[in-house]
Amino acid sequence: MKNNLLEALNVRVVGTGDKILVLAHGFGTDQSAWQRIIPYFSQHYRIVLYDLVCAGSVNPDYFDFRRYTTLDAYVDDLLYILDTLGVDKCAYVGHSVSAMIGILASIRRPDLFTKLILIGASPRFLNDTDYHGGFEQGEIEKVFSAMEANYEAWVNGFAPLAVGADVPVAVREFSRTLFNMRPDISLFVCRTVFNSDLRGILGLVKVPCCIIQTAKDVSVPVSVANYLKTHLGGRNTTEILNIEGHLPHLSAPALLAHRLRRALSR
Repeated sequence: MKNNLLEALNVRVVGTGDKILVLAHGFGTDQSAWQRIIPYFSQHYRIVLYDLVCAGSVNPDYFDFRRYTTLDAYVDDLLYILDTLGVDKCAYVGHSVSAMIGILASIRRPDLFTKLILIGASPRFLNDTDYHGGFEQGEIEKVFSAMEANYEAWVNGFAPLAVGADVPVAVREFSRTLFNMRPDISLFVCRTVFNSDLRGILGLVKVPCCIIQTAKDVSVPVSVANYLKTHLGGRNTTEILNIEGHLPHLSAPALLAHRLRRALSR
């Protein structure tokens, strides 16, 4: 896939600024999740957008179940895209799993990133001794079982919970992109994400980070944002948005854009 990776992952560059801003979407969405954020930054940045290989907007034949067993393969894709585009410096905004992909990429190539902005990030979803990730193993297994048994019913239940706030257009949008994913790929990626534990590498991050977290998120408790702030190796700040939900770029784009702008100016 390497030769046509940019085409396969629908890579686009929009905007007219001098600086490069990468917007990387999370699980269950695609680059369209940023459509309400782009207008706030397109005059000041060249914005790199792409779809994760698991997104429903990507031909599922490109998803290699042997290759994408860890987040490292997603990091390879990101770095290949940036190198092919000739990017030597960028600010990176990653939502959910893409926040962790950005963290891993910055450890490999710290000079490539001027700042990481991590939205709804979690290094580990499972609870552990002295760590509250938000989920017990049994709860995770129930999620997997529900996805396997009836994907449509799971999406219809999960999308409103994830959006959190009463924003029907955001629920519809998140449902649409979840339904676009092939169910077996969605389940496989969900298992990969929920079984990841990246706590041990946080101290290796030297790029400045801004952690953006909503006050109530069904997927990531605020305690995880505090954990990241304490354990990330570089200079970092935390922004708690006084709203509900895991997808503020869908449910509260103006608020998120304001905080992103503030984070990028620091």
